[in-house]
Amino acid sequence: MQDTTPIEKVNLAEKLNSFQDCWSPKVVGALNDSFVKLVKLKGEFVWHHHEAEDELFLVMKGSLLMKLRDRDIRIEEGEFVIIPRGVDHLPVAEEEVHVLLLEPRSTLNTGDLHNERTVAELEHI
Repeated sequence: MQDTTPIEKVNLAEKLNSFQDCWSPKVVGALNDSFVKLVKLKGEFVWHHHEAEDELFLVMKGSLLMKLRDRDIRIEEGEFVIIPRGVDHLPVAEEEVHVLLLEPRSTLNTGDLHNERTVAELEHI
């Protein structure tokens, strides 16, 4: 059976310009059992991990510091990092950073932690 979803291109710059809030991922596409999300980051997030999901962070604009328990990784524009399931991490953005995320649909932005930054209902833009 053929999927009847229309095939459309996505302009990432337009999508990023359509919102201003930080730390609130927006769904811009779906790929198999994963979502393609855009998010703006500024400041420090929270230490967390994901029990069952790996995450890909692709920095589109700016520079992201990913703190791990044993080291820090700086991700620059055009670079990505994959954080394996179960690994504690803390994203830090000294200035506003634009990130594309590729994550399973089940991924909660705060992983194992539930607090005021948890986004349970994702906006599709």
